[in-house]
Amino acid sequence: MGFSPMARVSPETEASPLSSSQNSTVLRTLTDFVKADFAAVNAVLLQEMQSEIDLIPRLARHLIASGGKRVRPLLTLVAAKLCGYQGMQHVDLAACVEFIHTATLLHDDVVDESNMRRGQASANALWGNQASVLVGDFLFSRAFQLMVRVGNLETLGVLAKASATIAEGEVMQLMDNNNLEIVEQRYFDIVRAKTAALFEAACLVGGMIAKPDVSVSQALGAYGSAFGTCFQIIDDVLDYAADEQELGKSVGDDFREGKVTLPVIYAYHKGTADEKQFWERAFTQETLGKNDLAQAQAYLFKHKALEYARSKAAFFGKQAKAALDVFDESDLKAALLSLVDFSLGRRY
Repeated sequence: MGFSPMARVSPETEASPLSSSQNSTVLRTLTDFVKADFAAVNAVLLQEMQSEIDLIPRLARHLIASGGKRVRPLLTLVAAKLCGYQGMQHVDLAACVEFIHTATLLHDDVVDESNMRRGQASANALWGNQASVLVGDFLFSRAFQLMVRVGNLETLGVLAKASATIAEGEVMQLMDNNNLEIVEQRYFDIVRAKTAALFEAACLVGGMIAKPDVSVSQALGAYGSAFGTCFQIIDDVLDYAADEQELGKSVGDDFREGKVTLPVIYAYHKGTADEKQFWERAFTQETLGKNDLAQAQAYLFKHKALEYARSKAAFFGKQAKAALDVFDESDLKAALLSLVDFSLGRRY
C-alpha cells in the first residue's frame, strides 16, 4: 500500500474544481448508498458518548454535531458494502473510526491553541484545555470498547495501529514546527501518519469484515491511504486560498501556528534570499505582523506553490482511483471515484 510522493504528475491528471453544490451532491450520493447504516452509526455515537459526568456528552456532542463531513466512517460503511458484507459489525467499526477522529481533533485544537473548529468556537475555547484533553481520552477509550465489542482481532489490530500512527504523526509535526529546512519527503511522512493512516484503516476494516480476498482489502486500504493524502494536501492549500466562511475556520491558521506545509516548502526553496529571510522571520518570531499573511500568500502565488501542491494532490487522487481497478464497475464504485474529485475540488 505504499506510494511515491516524489513522482511527477502531468497536468491532465488534475481534476477540475467542483462547485459547492456538486461537492454536496457527491457526498449525498455516497451517503444514500448506506443511508440506514449511516443513521445507525449516528445512533451508536450518541449512545456511546453518554456518561454520568454531564460535561463529557455535552463537550463531545458539541464537536460531533458541528457539521463535519463524516467521510471516514462513511468510507468504512461503503467499503463493507462494496465487498458484499451483510452483517452489522461495520456500524460499530465506523463509529470507532469517528470517535478516534473526534478525539484527535480535540487534542489537536489544544496543541494548536485553536479557537475555532468548523465555523464555531472550539471545545477548548468553551470548556478549556484540560476538559478537551480528558474528553478526547474518553472518546479514545470508547472507540476501543467498541472494537472489543466487534470481537475481530484483525480489525482491532488495524485500528489500534492507526491510533498509534496518528499520535506519531502529530509528534512529528510538532517537532518540525517552524522548521523551513524540511524536505517534501518529511512532509509526506507526516501526512501519511497523521491523516492518511486513519483513512486507510477506515477502508481496510470495512473490507476485512467481509472476508474478501486479501488483495481486495489491500486495494481498499490503498484507496484510503492515497485519498487521505490527497485530502490533507488540499486542506493545506485551502489554509492559504479558501473563503473563510466556506472553510469554517480562519485562513492562515497553519501559517500562524508555524506548520510548514507543502506550499510553503515549495515557495521557500524556490524563493530569493530576501524571500527566504521573510519566511524565516515569519516562522520564528513570536507575533506575526498584520501584513505577513498577505505577503506569504503573495509569495505562494508568485511561485505557483498552490498549483504545485494541487498537482501533487492530483497524483494521489489518480493513485486512489487506480486502486479500485480490482472492483467491477458499479454505481457504488463510481461514487467512490467521484469522491476523489470531490476532495480535489473542495473549497471547505
